[in-house]
Amino acid sequence: MRHSGRVAIEVRGLTKTFVTGRRRARRTIEAVRDISFSVEPGERVAYIGPNGAGKSTSIKVLTGILHATSGEVQVLGLVPWRDRRRLTRRIGTLFGQRSQLWFELTPLQSFRLLAAIHRIERAEAQARVAELAELLDAGDLFDQPIRSLSLGQRMRCELAACMLHRPEILFLDEPTIGLDLLAKQLFRDLLVRLNHERGTTIFLTSHDVADVEHVARRVVIVNHGSIIYDDAVATLRRTLLATKLIEVGLSSAVDIPALDGVTVLEHTATAARLAVDTARRSVRDVLDVLLDTWPVADISVVDPPLEDVIAEIYGAPR
Repeated sequence: MRHSGRVAIEVRGLTKTFVTGRRRARRTIEAVRDISFSVEPGERVAYIGPNGAGKSTSIKVLTGILHATSGEVQVLGLVPWRDRRRLTRRIGTLFGQRSQLWFELTPLQSFRLLAAIHRIERAEAQARVAELAELLDAGDLFDQPIRSLSLGQRMRCELAACMLHRPEILFLDEPTIGLDLLAKQLFRDLLVRLNHERGTTIFLTSHDVADVEHVARRVVIVNHGSIIYDDAVATLRRTLLATKLIEVGLSSAVDIPALDGVTVLEHTATAARLAVDTARRSVRDVLDVLLDTWPVADISVVDPPLEDVIAEIYGAPR
C-alpha cells in the first residue's frame, strides 16, 4: 500500500450549506458546520451520528461528490471536488444501498469491466482478482450471477470490486445495513483484515454500534452538523458502551431475582429485557445464570441504540 507520508484526510473548518425552497420560502440549511479533523494513513475511523447529523454530506464532500461551501479539505493531498478523477483512482467507496456490480453479470465479469475503467492490464487484473478471492474467502462466489447471491455474499463481492484498484482509503457508508448477524461479523472481520494486511485506511459510517466496536479504533461522533466527540473506541467502550442489553424469550413465567450489575428494564410472562453493567459483571456470567436457572426459549445480546449513546455523551461531564 503506497502512502505519501502526509495525513490521509485533512479537514479544517468544513461547512456545507444547502438552499431549499423558492422566493420567500427560500431558506439555508447548514448540513455540516465548521468541522475539523484529520485521519492518519492506516487508521480505522468510525464517523457516526443519528439521521440528519451530517455524516453522508461529509462523506460526499470527502469523495468529491459535493463541493464544500467553506473550509479546507484534502484527501491524500488532493482537494476532492477539484481533483475528483485523480482521487477516484486512489480511493474506494462502498455504500450499503448502492451497488457497483451489474446484477445480470457474474462478479468476475463486473471485475473485468471495472478493471478496464481503471486501466488495469488484463494479467494484472487477473492476479488482483485471485488475490482478493483468497483474502475475502470469496472465490466460489465470483462465477455466480449477482442476482443469485445472498446480500451477505453480494457485499463481499462489492468489497472486492472497490478494492480491485488497490485504494489507499476505503470509504464505507452503512456497509452492513440489511445483513444478518453472521454476515455482519464476517464483513467486519474482512475490513480489519484489509487494514492489517494492506494498510488500507478505513473511514466508516454506521448506525450499528457493533460496527464501531469491532472495526474502528477511533470514533468521531457528529450531531446537528458538528463534532461532539472524538476519541479512541477503547475509551468510548469504557465510558459509554459499558452497558449491554440482554433480551430473553421465556417458555413460562418466572420471578426475576436481584442480580448484581443487572437492571430489569422490562418483564412479562413471556419475555424479559435486562441491562448489564459490564464494569460490574460480565455478560457471560449473566448468561450462565440465566441459562441455568430460567426457562429460556430464546436469548440475544444487543448494544444500546446509537441515539442513547449520543444522548449520554450530551449528558456526560465535559
